[in-house]
Amino acid sequence: MKAEEKILCVDDEANILFAYRRQLRKMFKIDTALGGEEGLKAIQANGPYAVVISDLKMPGMDGIQFLSAVRERSPDSVRMMITGFADLEVAMAAVNEGNIFRFLTKPVDNDQLVRAIEAAIEQYRLVIAERELLEKTLNGSIRVLTEILSLVNPLAFSKAFRLRKYADYVMQKMGIKDTWQYDLAAMLSHIGCITLDNETLEKVYAAQKLSDDERKAYASHPETGSRLIQNIPRLGTVAQIIANQMTPASEIEQRNDLGEEVVFGSKLLRVIIEFDRLITSGDNVAGAIHKLRAKPDEFDQEIVSALTGIDIGPGETKVMTLKVQDMATGMVLDQDVRSKEGVLLVAKGQEVTISVLERLRRLSQRGDVEEPIRVLVPSMDFDPGGADGEKETTLQG
Repeated sequence: MKAEEKILCVDDEANILFAYRRQLRKMFKIDTALGGEEGLKAIQANGPYAVVISDLKMPGMDGIQFLSAVRERSPDSVRMMITGFADLEVAMAAVNEGNIFRFLTKPVDNDQLVRAIEAAIEQYRLVIAERELLEKTLNGSIRVLTEILSLVNPLAFSKAFRLRKYADYVMQKMGIKDTWQYDLAAMLSHIGCITLDNETLEKVYAAQKLSDDERKAYASHPETGSRLIQNIPRLGTVAQIIANQMTPASEIEQRNDLGEEVVFGSKLLRVIIEFDRLITSGDNVAGAIHKLRAKPDEFDQEIVSALTGIDIGPGETKVMTLKVQDMATGMVLDQDVRSKEGVLLVAKGQEVTISVLERLRRLSQRGDVEEPIRVLVPSMDFDPGGADGEKETTLQG
């Protein structure tokens, strides 16, 4: 049975590419490209490829340069090299610079080549399966954790929700591609606040004076959160980032016991947490960035610069005042939602998720929620035939 995954063979000799197609077409989906530049164009136009096979000696862009470029543009593709020069030094350079899966020497026996490609496809499938595990199973578990936080401590969840947006913006501006650990660290940065009461957090976010016990309790939340996350497989780096989220940049950079990902993630959280504090205290973006730039020892300036230009507004939305029964997931709360006794149920700025909506509906049925509630609705979801009495205002963020 022919494998479903696609294979790309690159060589500077057309007759060799013809031989590849003839020998392998019955077992694999084969594309070929004449030279490195054409190979990169094929990846751009027809990728992704499960396996990329390249000759070493090619004019212009050689095999090592080509496969190194493939690694940048298509990191999941498994890379193999074929050459007539069985040189150990060249092989080591190929492995180190291009992260080569197999290094084969000419002439390559057809059965040997087939076995190598089959092994490479299996490796590719493992890589894809691992990503699906991270993106689906792990992220699903994390979502459950954060939704629990949203119910137990809505202020902390609301903050984490904003931090994730800031982190995504910074990583996009800085061109960081492998973002999942930083994304999770931002989302789980305040999971340790699950042990704190809402009254303490309200005082923290309102910049009110804390008692000694409240100050100690809040200061302990990064370590508490780190301990919770350490129990989840594959999240050791995320746990370390959370533990060091309040460490000044100059101090974290001196920590030889931490890896590069932990150092960057910690500096990222340090910046966006303070940025969020300044914004929620009344500063605009320019004012908040100016204050962050004034403290280079505390805040990484490259990350601070990446925040320049961020839009913290809600985007193009409709402001609507709704009863809970008329609300839907995807809306964003434009006010704190409190019980009839004044207890904070869900904080302003939080997205209405399934669990939040179900909780509010149960409380509403018992008459325990102050209604109606002001929400932000994306304009594309706005129904002009909505209930009478709704306040409708177009906002452009």
